[in-house]
Amino acid sequence: MKKLFVFGLALCSVFAFTSCKTSKSEYKKAYDQAQQLELAQGQGQANEPIEIAPVTSTTAAVQNTASNIDTSFRTEKVVLASGAEGSLKDFSVVCGSFGRKEGAESVKEGLIAQGYNAIIVQNPATGMYRVVCGSFDTKQQAAEYREQFKANNPDNADFQKAWLLYNK
Repeated sequence: MKKLFVFGLALCSVFAFTSCKTSKSEYKKAYDQAQQLELAQGQGQANEPIEIAPVTSTTAAVQNTASNIDTSFRTEKVVLASGAEGSLKDFSVVCGSFGRKEGAESVKEGLIAQGYNAIIVQNPATGMYRVVCGSFDTKQQAAEYREQFKANNPDNADFQKAWLLYNK
């Protein structure tokens, strides 16, 4: 029985060593062929100049030429989440965006303390809460209000990023 075990072990060892050697040599041949092919293809391309195209941006803010006020806006479907009924109009000035209503409420209360008629709207598609410091019927009214709001709050970096929202 011992002889049979030793013979089986020896046979397995022979197969293991010969199969590895065969696969290694086949692998080595395939690798060398691929490397030669790659070098041959690369030599024809080595001297060709590479042209890198510049990246250009197509986003541009729409400027009102009469008063030189930026009237670009973002379109979202929003609903009133906190504030007086009927206070949400077509164009709003958004001065803060939050994922949680508590953060939006805090900013809203601060704005109300400063005399603004702030409200909170929510975009149901994204779940984001937007703090609105003013809402208007026309884009021009909203743009002018946003500029005045930013001028009244020069030290608040977040308020300087206020933007126009069109409620579709």
